[in-house]
Amino acid sequence: MSYKILIVDDSRTTRKMIGRSLKMAKIPIDELLEAENGAEGLQVLKVVDIDMIFSDLNMPIMTGFEMIDKIKADDAVMDIPLIVISTEGSSLRISELKNKGVDGYIRKPFKPEEVRDEVWKVVKESLK
Repeated sequence: MSYKILIVDDSRTTRKMIGRSLKMAKIPIDELLEAENGAEGLQVLKVVDIDMIFSDLNMPIMTGFEMIDKIKADDAVMDIPLIVISTEGSSLRISELKNKGVDGYIRKPFKPEEVRDEVWKVVKESLK
């Protein structure tokens, strides 16, 4: 199976780094889509069947927190695996994200191996 992956981050450089990390990790990708903020990410979800989402938390217009809340409240997209990549790494924040239904967390700066490991962990969980 190959995946349609949405990367939501206000930094173009970070979006490219995540994409490169996924390719380096040999994740089978059908399509990589990008959005600069949560509002754009939600627009993509309306028109494309996404298999996995990577999202930052701190973005202008609509934060990752707001986007996650909207995704988890929408039956049509609530089960899409969601991995947060952020500089925020407190155990309280990670616990809060898990309670919201986030499937994985990677702290910035990250290594390609961390992206690979988190993706495979999330894929294995979704197959259960």
